[in-house]
Amino acid sequence: MSVTNDRRLPLSCFIIAVNEADRIGPVIESVVGWVDEVVVVDSGSTDGTQDLAANLGARVIHHDWPGFGPQKRYGEDQCRNDWVLNLDADEVMSEALIREIKALFEDGPPPHPFYRFRLRLVYPGDTRPRLWADYHNYVRLYDRRFGRFADSLVHDTVQTGDVKPIQLRGDAWHYSYRSFGFLVEKLNSYSDLQAKSIKKQSRLALTLRLPFEFPLAFVKYYIFRRHITGGRKGFAFAMINSFFRFLRIVKLLDAMDAARK
Repeated sequence: MSVTNDRRLPLSCFIIAVNEADRIGPVIESVVGWVDEVVVVDSGSTDGTQDLAANLGARVIHHDWPGFGPQKRYGEDQCRNDWVLNLDADEVMSEALIREIKALFEDGPPPHPFYRFRLRLVYPGDTRPRLWADYHNYVRLYDRRFGRFADSLVHDTVQTGDVKPIQLRGDAWHYSYRSFGFLVEKLNSYSDLQAKSIKKQSRLALTLRLPFEFPLAFVKYYIFRRHITGGRKGFAFAMINSFFRFLRIVKLLDAMDAARK
């Protein structure tokens, strides 16, 4: 099968969303027209996300929020193709990544069941990733018959078993945070979930980590994840993320104290 620009791939793109009217538009626009369908699983938006997505050509389905992994598994089930592409409501495909995925389907279904690509962070207020931007690297293009999202309330990763994913060269751009205030709120909520779901750890080990968690995390984010190249925004991002690594341990210890009472 030869795929031309006006022919849709046998591929379903699914997106989970809630109150994403200010961000989901470019995400849908980056895939609609060349994938077979766009499925938006909405968990109760009150800002018009559903109507916006539908007007852009997506099929919108309501499903109450069960957690990250279960919601994405539900999204997988709603797709009419076995080959699926997962995007979050703040992740926009680059032209290079689109061309690369189209090429995979040039002669039929891709030969490998799992493909991953980089999600390059865009700072709040910026329009594109900075030079040498840090990234996360996830499996987001895959055949659901061979692997699915883990059934985890916090972590949303595709389980590939013993099969090694193929790395794609193209990137998606990750507009993860509307503002630095939004970043603080998101990390605070996420650390609450982690404190409830992380496997039991040694109280002594956590206590010993407490003084070192922030400085070591800052070195990780600022130096090794290259936020040093991001100016004041990079410094702020590294500081905030490092603090919440520290706060996560504080919350875990608090949860242990509460369980002992």
